[in-house]
Amino acid sequence: MRITSALIDPALLDLPWGVPLEEWPADHLVALPQGISRHIVRFVKLNETVYALKETRERIAEKEYDLLRALERIDFPAVEAVATVTDRHDADGEPLETILITRHLQFSLPYRALFSHVLRPETLNRLLDALVALIVRMHLTGFSWGDCSLSNTLFRRDAGAFAAYLVDAETGNLYPKLSEGQRSEDIEILRLNIFGECLDLQAAELLHESIDPEMVVDDIVTRYERLWHEVTYEQEIAGTEARHNIERRIRRLNELGFDVAEVAMSTVDGGYRVRPKVVDAGYHTRRLLRLTGLDAEENQARQLLNDLDTYRAESDLTDEQQAAHRWLTEVFEPVVRAVPAGMRRKLEPQEIFTQVIQHKWLMSEKAGRDVGMAAAVQSYLTNILSRKPDEQAVLGIEVSSLAGGV
Repeated sequence: MRITSALIDPALLDLPWGVPLEEWPADHLVALPQGISRHIVRFVKLNETVYALKETRERIAEKEYDLLRALERIDFPAVEAVATVTDRHDADGEPLETILITRHLQFSLPYRALFSHVLRPETLNRLLDALVALIVRMHLTGFSWGDCSLSNTLFRRDAGAFAAYLVDAETGNLYPKLSEGQRSEDIEILRLNIFGECLDLQAAELLHESIDPEMVVDDIVTRYERLWHEVTYEQEIAGTEARHNIERRIRRLNELGFDVAEVAMSTVDGGYRVRPKVVDAGYHTRRLLRLTGLDAEENQARQLLNDLDTYRAESDLTDEQQAAHRWLTEVFEPVVRAVPAGMRRKLEPQEIFTQVIQHKWLMSEKAGRDVGMAAAVQSYLTNILSRKPDEQAVLGIEVSSLAGGV
């Protein structure tokens, strides 16, 4: 047996590598919801860390490991590759397939876990928006997925929306830049896969009666094309309006969560042709991390920054760094510390804070006045967070009721 890993957990050495993954004893496994997979997948928990193990061919495992490591280096939203385990043999000396080990994405679920009950159209729309944003970001990066689908994606709650993460990269390839043909092929694969997934859910009576699979696939392609156009199109503007229009375009891209590295300009008919170079998503995430050290999803970061900016204005602080430090210590951290220890595994601190902000707004609207943060926190903990099941995955589904086969 041979383990290839950048950061090896010594506890991995004690696992029964000489046994086919499908036959591993239950005392080594953790019951977590799983998506559809062509491979055997199991979860194990070692030293408070949960790992996903996938049995596959050696060449495929090594390629996926390398790809996931490359995506991690460019901060792309994907599961983290931990190791490959090759040269496995059973007790009779027969060869066993290679195992790819990834770190389980905490507070995430595969899309099928959301359909344990009929999913509302609004929730499906948020899932599709998250998937489209992931694919646009992927194509900007130069990554061709080759198997775009809901099944190969994990979702985490993101301040009322969802954030999508790539979980299966074995069919992918990373290039300096994608051609139009490569992008189109990915989108056609996405169309076919999601249509099949919707038909499968429809047959199981888990798709809301108002959702038409054909309309879903047409809609997701339209969403992709709209977002891709927004982040890549060339804009012709008059010379007198250049500065204002460029700033407005950059602000609009930032609002969508994309960073602009540079702006290419050329003169044309007394004006300019402008094309921003969008380098990556995560504008608000990076700004929040720079100011406070907090790592959050994009929509969470946007709401946290809005609260920070409000605090800065109310405190009449001109220095952004000083305001961020005081907001962190006087506003954010007290809310997080107020959560009892027994409730802290229900949701991430950043998600709890965004929900508290929303809860405070609703309470204030009902009361006709600002009820204050202390009252909002106490009400949220008592009436909302305390009622969520322990060990609840972030999407609002109880993990224990969803655990099952691959």
